[in-house]
Amino acid sequence: MSKLLQEHFNLVYDKKIIKEFKDQSQPIVLKSILQRAESVNQNKRIYPRKILEREVENYKKAILENRSTGELDHPESSIVSLERISHVIRDIWWDNNEVWGKIEVLNTPKGKIVQELLESGISVGISSRGIGETNKDSEGNDIVSENFILVAFDLVAEPSTQNAWLTESKDISLDEIRRMVPKSDRVNRVLNDILKNK
Repeated sequence: MSKLLQEHFNLVYDKKIIKEFKDQSQPIVLKSILQRAESVNQNKRIYPRKILEREVENYKKAILENRSTGELDHPESSIVSLERISHVIRDIWWDNNEVWGKIEVLNTPKGKIVQELLESGISVGISSRGIGETNKDSEGNDIVSENFILVAFDLVAEPSTQNAWLTESKDISLDEIRRMVPKSDRVNRVLNDILKNK
């Protein structure tokens, strides 16, 4: 049974720079690790690099189409709610086995909350949200399966730590996954698979 999978990382920033962005009426843009491949996290879950590479390539299309938005706090759903959007991912790239991104905080109601938190020096984390299954390996680690779909990166409140940890929420059937993923994303995934196999 597929589950909503979430992994958290802390944003590292200087609150003085946040104030400078605001004083100059410029958008707040941060750079952060978004996800990590091939390493065991605290919940003994591993994201294989080939699966994350596929999902990063698919997510780049969302960036190009200006729909790579995220919410303030994780919702119970895999659908991004327009009224809860706080930021947009402007770029995504690999650095060794880490996925990094450029995050622009928006002037939406939720984005303004994030701006105030950052300016006050409050710890804010970023967390991936995706749907998929896991399978146990011989060491008892949960390996994220091929059916994993990256949905969004949300801003969350988490204690300050350099380690990542994961949580799971309600079970989701494959039929529900198909209904939750936009048709354009499903078409992009098929095209990516075709191009990759040429």
